[in-house]
Amino acid sequence: MLMAFVFVSALSLGQTLHVKGKVMDVTNKGPVGYATVGAVGSTTAASTDDSGNFILKVEPNFSKIRISFVGYESQDVSIGRETYQELTVYLVPEEHTIETVNITAPKRTKYSNKNNPAVELVRKVIAHKDENRIASYEYAEYRQYEKVSLGLSNLSEKFKNRKIFKNYQFLFEKEDVDVGSSTRGYSLPAYIEEKLSQVYKRKKPNTTKQLILAEQRAQFDPKFVDSDGLSAYFNKLYQDIDIYESNIELVTNQFLSPIAGSSPTFYRFYITDTVKTETPFLVELSFFPRNKADLLFQGKLYITLDGKYAVKRAALSVADDINLNFVRDLDVKLDFERDSNNRYYLKASSLGLDFSLTDKGTGIRGNRTVTFDDFRTGIAQPDSVYAGPSVVKVVQKNDTTLNETYWAAHRPIALKPNEQNIYRNIDTLQLIPSFQRFMDISALVLSGYKQAGPIEIGPVNTFYSFNPVEGFRLRLGGRTTDRLSKRFYAEAYTAYGFKDEKWKYFLSGTYALNNKSVYTFPQHYLRASVMRDTKIPGQNLEFVQEDNFLLSFKRGENERYLYNDIYRMEYKREFENNFSYLIGLSKWRQQPAGILTYQMLDDGGNNNLFNELNTTELSVSLRYAPHEEFYQGKLYRTPIYNKYPIFYLNYVAGLKDVLGGEYDYHSFTLGADKRFYFSQLGYADVNIEGNYILGDHIPFPFLNIHRANQTYAYQLRSYNLMNFLEFVSDRSISTNVQYYMNGFLLNKIPLIKKLKWREVFSIKAIYGDLRNENNPAYTSNVFQFQENEYGEPITYGFDNRPYVEASIGLTNIFKFIRVDYVKRLNYLDQPDVPKHGIRVRVKFDF
Repeated sequence: MLMAFVFVSALSLGQTLHVKGKVMDVTNKGPVGYATVGAVGSTTAASTDDSGNFILKVEPNFSKIRISFVGYESQDVSIGRETYQELTVYLVPEEHTIETVNITAPKRTKYSNKNNPAVELVRKVIAHKDENRIASYEYAEYRQYEKVSLGLSNLSEKFKNRKIFKNYQFLFEKEDVDVGSSTRGYSLPAYIEEKLSQVYKRKKPNTTKQLILAEQRAQFDPKFVDSDGLSAYFNKLYQDIDIYESNIELVTNQFLSPIAGSSPTFYRFYITDTVKTETPFLVELSFFPRNKADLLFQGKLYITLDGKYAVKRAALSVADDINLNFVRDLDVKLDFERDSNNRYYLKASSLGLDFSLTDKGTGIRGNRTVTFDDFRTGIAQPDSVYAGPSVVKVVQKNDTTLNETYWAAHRPIALKPNEQNIYRNIDTLQLIPSFQRFMDISALVLSGYKQAGPIEIGPVNTFYSFNPVEGFRLRLGGRTTDRLSKRFYAEAYTAYGFKDEKWKYFLSGTYALNNKSVYTFPQHYLRASVMRDTKIPGQNLEFVQEDNFLLSFKRGENERYLYNDIYRMEYKREFENNFSYLIGLSKWRQQPAGILTYQMLDDGGNNNLFNELNTTELSVSLRYAPHEEFYQGKLYRTPIYNKYPIFYLNYVAGLKDVLGGEYDYHSFTLGADKRFYFSQLGYADVNIEGNYILGDHIPFPFLNIHRANQTYAYQLRSYNLMNFLEFVSDRSISTNVQYYMNGFLLNKIPLIKKLKWREVFSIKAIYGDLRNENNPAYTSNVFQFQENEYGEPITYGFDNRPYVEASIGLTNIFKFIRVDYVKRLNYLDQPDVPKHGIRVRVKFDF
């Protein structure tokens, strides 16, 4: 689990606040009488009079008031710290409200886009978007400063005084929290990151170049936390907000901008005020989602009345009922400034997010602020400035000139005292033994490895498993850490099956050629390994070990295993542009186990059994993932998805008469992964892959045994209703589409939408072929396909149709469970194949 923390600055206690105001109907500007006005979390409340006026006294520890009335949507309004303040609140009528006969409500008109001046204004803003956004400049450049600060929030006195925090009292900060009591709560600032950059933009060709001049952040012990990955993850959550983009990516989702071309279809707009204290005059435009569960904003835009219809300011938040996990509050503020050309550029932006499992109690709160200075246009830089990667770090990590004196001189906004303390507090915190023990236990639970000096023992989920061939299986393993060496890493395990009474083992040694951990980007290493272990032919699991205990439970017959002896050498190189290659040489001996057989017909039609199969393989893998970001865990990289495709090419050559290899063949696999975003209709993850194998008389273990899944877990890359060893080919093409609608349909169904479930649809198809030279039905020079106990074949080539399976499912059940009903659409007459089934997957998502 990633640590994400938020800091909220402490507000000083003061006198009772006197809030005076007026409540009005947004559609007809009429007063709303007898509405309830109260401090959120308090029992203090007042009512409006016939003219919609109210006066409310609020204790200083409350920061919001809520206005509600029958037939209107409740509205929360933030209040300041001033002792006396006035405000005007516009309430939005609920859709399909039922008028009572006993209460006289203000006359309301049904909302419509037709002849609506607010919608007409929005359409003018949309029409002028291209000329108002920064991309309209031929050349632009500016200095950018960004800061992300995070920490635990809403902590009670009782929580702070727990025995476990006895040595950590220096970390806590007082804050005003809205928890329904008159006492002040605490925050625990725990992370901060700063970055200073020079940015250059060019219109033709469209190029953005960011030179990072200085950066610093609170550092955690790398043996527990990948600080670079943590920074990338935070930057993904707290992205730049461009109001002029049709879709705004935020907390790994896409929100429709209120000034997107289709926004009048999904939003309701109201003109709520005119600001004449600024030049040019501004129109205050309030907007609300038509469906409060959809991924949409609510808030206000301030539009210039100078014929340019530019956004001068924006305040965005989300509805309480939005189908968004773990986000208790979201607040965006954008401020634009007029330049010398009477056009507006973004001067400052802030994004605040409050994460929590529940609506009340302890949360995780964070804020990202970005300021833009020294904005210039029309300056054409040399082509060399725009060339190369879009983000370049000019600063070196060991640059001693980037001290606090440097930052104090270059920060446009000084850090608050408690923000300055975060850097020191994190260093101090990691010296406390109890905190080290906590991180050690957390690493064990989340990664499966237990620290033991210079080695790690694990992963623990593989210590016990079972299968039909080995029976009860015990395994113990571990690996070295950089405490032993930064350049050399070793990994090993040993396992024993109590049914087959055989020992299995694995041993590898890796030498890093760039003096970095082999698990950090960019990888550059040499590795040698030897393994003797079992494997199901064609099974390819995702992010898990095959002897994981939970995957021991399988459907159908699964007694066809291999004993593998593999000796392998490999060289891997990654580059900063996310291109990588891997070259490997392996010697592989496989022996059939369980009821798997290797048999070949002789000229007399008799079966000859083979006890082993030997091959020597040379492999080359190429991968290109532009702009890829990820969080590096103990074992795997967790990708942070973006809109860019990922391409890969794998080549494997069987080398006959080299180190005992018995066959010549050449296998090529070319594929691509891409995420497609469809705004309010969700997104789709698409994979396309093709495989071609050259060679004659190749036994089926060296052909393409298509990925099957006989567990009850839904696997994204495997065919969940295909049996092990069911299909083989020497040329194939496949597609895999996972379409997530993010609740777009379910959000429209009353009651169901309160569950915040989301729809997911998938279809997987593969079409292949098997040349006669490799098909035992046409030649006796290859191994026979597998048969069941009744002599019926259970391994096949494809005929003139593809294998297809589809599923429909629900995600976000209890916020992390996905359940799919999977249907197999053809090849239903083959023995022991399932026609449908239920599969489950754990999926955490915002």
